[in-house]
Amino acid sequence: MRTPKLVATLAGATAFLGMAVAGPALAQTELTVYTAIEADDLKRYAAEFNKDNPDIIIKWVRDSTGIVTAKLLAEKSNPQADIVWGLAATSLMLLKNEGMTEPYMPVGGEKLDKKFIDSSSPPHWTGMDAWVAAICVNTIEAKKLGLPIPTSWKDLTKPIYKGSVVMPNPNSSGTGFLDVASWLQMFGEDEGWKFMDGLHKNINWYKTLPSGRFRRNPDRYFLRLSRRQGQSQGRAD
Repeated sequence: MRTPKLVATLAGATAFLGMAVAGPALAQTELTVYTAIEADDLKRYAAEFNKDNPDIIIKWVRDSTGIVTAKLLAEKSNPQADIVWGLAATSLMLLKNEGMTEPYMPVGGEKLDKKFIDSSSPPHWTGMDAWVAAICVNTIEAKKLGLPIPTSWKDLTKPIYKGSVVMPNPNSSGTGFLDVASWLQMFGEDEGWKFMDGLHKNINWYKTLPSGRFRRNPDRYFLRLSRRQGQSQGRAD
C-alpha cells in the first residue's frame, strides 16, 4: 500500500518527484512515472536508467505541468504514481506545503546553487534542469507578411502583430506559467498585467497541447512563445 508522501527533486522549471512506497512495493519491477518532460526525451532517460536498473520497467504517464500537478493533488490521499519526475518548482513548493513530500538529498545535491534546491535540510526538491523563456520567430511567415522581427517582449503588444502570436496556456502549461511569472518579476505587478492585457489582444491561440511543440499548422503562425533548456544544474542518481 502506497503512503501519501512524495520525495522530490527539481530544477528551474523542471523537477523530479519520487513517491515513497511501502516495503513490498519496492520489490516490484514496474514503476509508474508521472512526468511533464518532453515525450521525445523520455526514451533516452529510460535507456540511461535501465543501464543501472535493467530489471525495472518504466511506465510513463505524461502531460503538461498543470495537469500533472492537479492529478497529484487529486490523488493526495491515494497516490497512484511511484515516481513524479520533471515538474515545475512552483508545483513542488505547493506539494511540499500540502504535506505531500518527504525530504531527500540526491548524490551531488550539495553542489547545486541554492537557487536550484529546496532550503530545507534535507531538501524536499532538488534541481535537474533550468529553463529560460524565449520568442521564436517564423522568419518565412514574417517575410511574407512584411512583419519586423521583435527585439523585446513589449514589441509583441504592437498592433502590427495582431493575430500573429501564439503562446502556451498558463492555466495548464508550465511554460506558459513561466512566461507569466517572468513578466511579473521583470515589469512589476501593475506593468506586468498591463503588458499581458496588451499581449492578449494580439494572441491568435493559447496552446493547450501537452507537448512543447506545435502540431497544428505551425507554418500559419509568425511568432510563438516557448522555452529553451539551459545547462543542467544537477541530476538525481
